[in-house]
Amino acid sequence: MSPAEEEKSLPLPERWPRASKFALSACAAAVAELVTFPLDLTKTRLQVQGEAAARRDGAAAGQAAPYRGMLRTAAGIVQEEGLGKLWQGATPAVYRHIVYSGVRMVAYEHLRDSVLGRAEDKTFPLWKSVVGGMSAGAIGQFFASPTDLVKVQMQMEGKRKLEGKPLRFRGVHHAFLKILSEGGIRGLWAGWVPNVQRAALVNMGDLTTYDSVKHFLLLNTPLVDNSLTHSASSVCSGLVAAVLGTPADVVKTRIMNQPRDKQGRGLLYKSSMDCLIQTVQGEGFMSLYKGFIPTWMRMAPWSLVFWLTYEQIRRICGVSSF
Repeated sequence: MSPAEEEKSLPLPERWPRASKFALSACAAAVAELVTFPLDLTKTRLQVQGEAAARRDGAAAGQAAPYRGMLRTAAGIVQEEGLGKLWQGATPAVYRHIVYSGVRMVAYEHLRDSVLGRAEDKTFPLWKSVVGGMSAGAIGQFFASPTDLVKVQMQMEGKRKLEGKPLRFRGVHHAFLKILSEGGIRGLWAGWVPNVQRAALVNMGDLTTYDSVKHFLLLNTPLVDNSLTHSASSVCSGLVAAVLGTPADVVKTRIMNQPRDKQGRGLLYKSSMDCLIQTVQGEGFMSLYKGFIPTWMRMAPWSLVFWLTYEQIRRICGVSSF
């Protein structure tokens, strides 16, 4: 059998390992995103309520009283906008995770196995895991930033309707085209800096914690590589990711949701640092953790659903465990 014929006879995951892992992680992420999306919408609404810069700019004039708390926010969305609005913006969110999760998972494994390298005993040192997790998250989020921008802006459409403002978009593709026409290519990457910063922190919590906890449990406890180990590791990773990523997520959401001029420049904030300073000065340090409870409540089940699904899909498809 010739080398070419031998290669064709190999299973798909062995012929195209990176493409296969990209597809598998994208599928797992899409499932996790749809299951937990209402919490993401609630978190986004919480993060922009009481925005000091918007009040000072006068953009909030005539707005309805802001929602208070996670449960009242979610209940208000259902009562005033309808149950289906809890999934408003889900389509670009799934698009985002197909790109984001696919790229970050492939990038992390490549960094872990080929660039940074494991130790002689096949363990992966914590500092390398931190570097790999932050780098993979930043790379994945940079490519996915336009879809994240569309998701955030579409999540706010229901609130604009209640405030008597005209809706900005007719759908996902119209949103992409409108943002592109108003701000150009640069406009699609509005808020990419805090976006990438947040992703680096979140993945330092998610990828690094999951990988480190999983292999610690396998090496130091009687647990084996099964769903119980995957569940315990994912619970830890979701908590750490929420603690590290919420402040950057608040900044990212506000920058992406702010009004812009004809050149695509923000009218409320000059940069992510300016947004951070204005938020802390105007609303206090703890305002950086607005939406933390729904963020954590979303990241915990998201992480659980994603990692369990991803590990099982890899096993079914004959790909080695993460």
